[in-house]
Amino acid sequence: MKRDEIADLAAFVAVAEEKSFTRAAARLAMSQSALSQIIRRLEEDIGLRLLSRTTRSVAPTEVGKQLLDSLAPLFKDIDSSIAGLAEYRDKPVGTFRITSVEHAAKVYLLPSLAKLLSEYPDIKVDIVTEYGLADVVSDQYDAGVRLGEEVHKDMIAVPISPEIAMAVVGAPEYFARYPKPNNPKQLVDHRCVILSLPSHGAVNEWRFTKRGKDSHVRVNGPLMFNTIDLIRDAAVSGMGLAYLPLDQVEEHLDAGRLSSVLDTWMRPLPAYHLYYPNRRHSSPAFRLIVDALRYR
Repeated sequence: MKRDEIADLAAFVAVAEEKSFTRAAARLAMSQSALSQIIRRLEEDIGLRLLSRTTRSVAPTEVGKQLLDSLAPLFKDIDSSIAGLAEYRDKPVGTFRITSVEHAAKVYLLPSLAKLLSEYPDIKVDIVTEYGLADVVSDQYDAGVRLGEEVHKDMIAVPISPEIAMAVVGAPEYFARYPKPNNPKQLVDHRCVILSLPSHGAVNEWRFTKRGKDSHVRVNGPLMFNTIDLIRDAAVSGMGLAYLPLDQVEEHLDAGRLSSVLDTWMRPLPAYHLYYPNRRHSSPAFRLIVDALRYR
């Protein structure tokens, strides 16, 4: 059914309920003549008379009453549904799905959202951790969190962290068996614990810089995980070198359970960004989430 046909049926319901073209026209915010034309067109399309008219009154015919009894509840349900949406427009409420990499969810999303969710109990956030670059529209997320360089240019991107300091670390037990590397090229001779990416078993490259020159190294090793906690645990156990956010290994570095190497070669990763499509009419709840996560 076409949009104008639905509008014509809504006009008929208004006239039949009000039993007056004058009152129905006021209810629909249109002229009586325009409303009369709509009803005439509707009756011509259906091929039946729907309203009996005199100079003093208007009433539905038998056929018109049947149609009114069918349509009136439907339009009331539509009106109720639209009115119910006002709750989302007028106060912070709703469930929001965010796709995020594990580190960002753990270090930035969770602490930033904790206070917000305690203050606004009607807001709910569903965080799905994954490493693939999700299409937030087709995958039906409200927003995503990835490194700034990974976000598509057609997305709105809001920084939620500083640059991410990284470290290459290994346990004393590991360095008792293997010499410490002096430059990133030597990593190809080491056993490394690797972050697995979701695309065809790909692994991420370890990034370095020296005197302004960047380099990426593809490493090898006996273990591959899709979670940084298991990578760190494996490194602490002496099973290989790991390339991890510094904030995830500082405690172990301070306790001597891990040592860092190639410190002068390390470069930070770009900041995490919250990204989402244009939301000209975003809800109060979503605006609160964006503001709570924004890096200042």
